[in-house]
Amino acid sequence: MTRHLAWTLAITAAAIFMVTLDNLVVTTALPVLRHDLGASLADLEWTVNAYTLTFAVFLLTGAALGDRFGRRRILATGVGIFTAASAGAALAPSVDVLIAARAIQGFGAALVAPLTLTILSHAFPAERRGAALGLWGAVGGIAISAGPLVGGAVIEGLSWQWIFWLNVPIGLAVVPLAFRRLEESHGGDRTLDLAGLALASAGLVALTWAIINGNADGWTSPGILGAFAAAAALLGAFLVWESHTAEPMLPLRLFRDRSFAAANGAALLMSFGLFGSIFLLSQFFQSVQGLSPLQAGLRLLPWTLAPLFVAPLAGALSDRIGGRPLMITGLAMQSTGLAWQAAVTQPDAAYSSLVGAFAMTGIGMALFFAPVANVVLSAVAPAEAGKASGTNAAIREIGGVLGVAILAAVFSHAGGDITGGQAYTDGLRPAVYVGALVVAVGALAATLIPRRERPAREPAPALATA
Repeated sequence: MTRHLAWTLAITAAAIFMVTLDNLVVTTALPVLRHDLGASLADLEWTVNAYTLTFAVFLLTGAALGDRFGRRRILATGVGIFTAASAGAALAPSVDVLIAARAIQGFGAALVAPLTLTILSHAFPAERRGAALGLWGAVGGIAISAGPLVGGAVIEGLSWQWIFWLNVPIGLAVVPLAFRRLEESHGGDRTLDLAGLALASAGLVALTWAIINGNADGWTSPGILGAFAAAAALLGAFLVWESHTAEPMLPLRLFRDRSFAAANGAALLMSFGLFGSIFLLSQFFQSVQGLSPLQAGLRLLPWTLAPLFVAPLAGALSDRIGGRPLMITGLAMQSTGLAWQAAVTQPDAAYSSLVGAFAMTGIGMALFFAPVANVVLSAVAPAEAGKASGTNAAIREIGGVLGVAILAAVFSHAGGDITGGQAYTDGLRPAVYVGALVVAVGALAATLIPRRERPAREPAPALATA
């Protein structure tokens, strides 16, 4: 490998590691944030969702900005924004400032994530591209898996602010290296669907706000009903706009393919059930059992580490038998694992009663994530691989946003109390059961994928985000 290619791989890997880590690194900090900043359940939801929501909404726009203004330039800009927002999060004197900083972090991450993939694809020759993209995907997987453990270790050894301060030296190193070591490149698709971006952003924010505040304000209160109505109108207008504009940010025509539509539907439902459950389960060990952040992160390792070992095997197997059976099996395992967790979780539950459920859920994640890229990319022409991959990533992020909001609403409606004790478990169990049911519906959606999808036309994986 030449020095230029080595630098390209190192810089893009560092950038994707930084932004992917922040998807889950905050989960083990939630009980500490509740205590130190006086955060409510709604505040904790926004701490997670502010990042994920802006990440999802601006993901496809980030790719288009890189095509128009230069991928190296926009990547460096995104890293700079993410780094500055990380410092702002670390310095946040209140939960409201922290939420705002997290939203800006998500915007910066949305500029970074898709461009790391396109820069790598542009820099490496075809015969080396698969190996480079494999390493890129592995780094993203490690970042996802390491998030809860890194967060727990940092919080216990230092303070919650350091989960954000850690990004600053990485960002300060990556920005100048990107300008010095990466080649500039542009893409053919330089259009910006600003109207679509505005409609989708406003609609998703209104929907998320209504779900998060429904329990407190009353589901039939004028404000909540008005927010739901605004969300329906805005998202409906978004779909109408995307179906008529010449260069949409979300090409609805891609969903005419049954494989593409079913795979993305399954991805939405999987993210909904899984990450909504993680939001609540990650707090259980600290809020209910009184464990430290590091101890909580260590207990989640059977769940988060399983994809690192199983995903490569599942990816190879999907080339032989197709993605459909692996996705169905993976979603069924996730649903069973979540239901198992809900069934045995009690304030005094022994870890031995949960570890099998964690491992099953993690293996199910790996069986799903590895083949879904092949299914999605096999459904589109090579020229549309970037938009297809970005669409899949954005849909998964939106599923996570809705899952956190809705399962937290179920938690509150069932009498859950985030301060801990039996009341926390009373709210957690029905919420996780709902998450398991939604993932099971995702398994049914995956059965709609044709039994023999066409061979993948591109080796590129889907964006490595949670």
